[in-house]
Amino acid sequence: MRLPAHLYVHVPLCRSKCAYCDFYSLPLSSATEGTTAVANSLAAQALAWLDRDVAPRPLRSVYIGGGTPSVLGADLARLVEVLTSSFPLEPDVEVTIEANPESLDRNLVEALARAGVTRVSLGAQSLDDTVLAFLERPHDAAAVRAAARAVHEAGLALSLDLICGIPGQTAQSWIDTVNGAINLGPEHVSVYPLSIEAGTPLAAAVAIGDVQEPDPDVAADMMLLAQHVLGQAGLERYEVANYARRGAESRHNTAYWTGMPYLGVGPGAHGMLDVETAAAVGFVSARTPGVARLRYAVACDLSAGLTPMPRVDTESLSRVEAAREDVMLGLRLVRGVHEEDIVAAGVASVIDGLAEDGLVELVDHRWRTTERGWLLGNEVFGAVWAGE
Repeated sequence: MRLPAHLYVHVPLCRSKCAYCDFYSLPLSSATEGTTAVANSLAAQALAWLDRDVAPRPLRSVYIGGGTPSVLGADLARLVEVLTSSFPLEPDVEVTIEANPESLDRNLVEALARAGVTRVSLGAQSLDDTVLAFLERPHDAAAVRAAARAVHEAGLALSLDLICGIPGQTAQSWIDTVNGAINLGPEHVSVYPLSIEAGTPLAAAVAIGDVQEPDPDVAADMMLLAQHVLGQAGLERYEVANYARRGAESRHNTAYWTGMPYLGVGPGAHGMLDVETAAAVGFVSARTPGVARLRYAVACDLSAGLTPMPRVDTESLSRVEAAREDVMLGLRLVRGVHEEDIVAAGVASVIDGLAEDGLVELVDHRWRTTERGWLLGNEVFGAVWAGE
């Protein structure tokens, strides 16, 4: 029984809130005691796991996301340094920070590299200034290019996030963005279709008719185009929305998709523990029957979520649910899921039905989504999770 080998830290601050975003984050001004206090509190919450009665395991990945971690500035580098000097680490540990172009400069990138960061996930979203303005991003395309150069000059791996299917986004704008992203030399690219999330300003604008609802067919065409262009550039799709050069796949996110336990720190963060570890830290009784793993979410509150032992909401999964979840997440990966795991999870009949609908296929004893199944992923994943 040991702590997970993967750590996620959530920084709940942004310079400004983008119109489409529903992740838990607050304006930078909400950090009334300053970014140093926030960084110190996040570090204390992470280190509190080392004081629990569970042996640490060398970390294979650390991921600091948000929010916008780079708004912490030099305090982000100090947070990374505390984590990388306090937790045992694998020799080739992957340490990723999310950043926005407007809050990432050469000095900060160099400080992050010295602190142990190996990889930067840059929220570019587009290289079209009109599209960026529509999304209410606080940067322009020139800032993306400058930030990418700084990452390369510091010797760090670069991942870029891009969004497609945006109302008003033309095919030419999207082609230019994808090609422009390739020219920035990333090892990894994530491509997401715009999603209208309840409670966001964009959802309100769509509801009153000020903004046209995104067309899923247009988004699908753009996803296919991105797959083709990125593939030609040596960035192969390995997951629903993620592309990488060989060997540059996100280790941290792959842990999520393959059912690996992970720690979540910071308000709004999620974590997942096996039942033995969950019982050892008091999240579940050791005598609770039928529980295989436990998911938890740290309270979405900037103050309560920054205490060393915050309130958490928990969800227990049975062995059947855990096996089904592993299949659902595994089908996100291009390599798919071995047929034996499909049978063990009790979803063989579900997979057969999806195959009849042309959404999954069996290749070399592994079930994987077809091109149509990839583009209709929510239908596939929902059916597997429901078990019907």
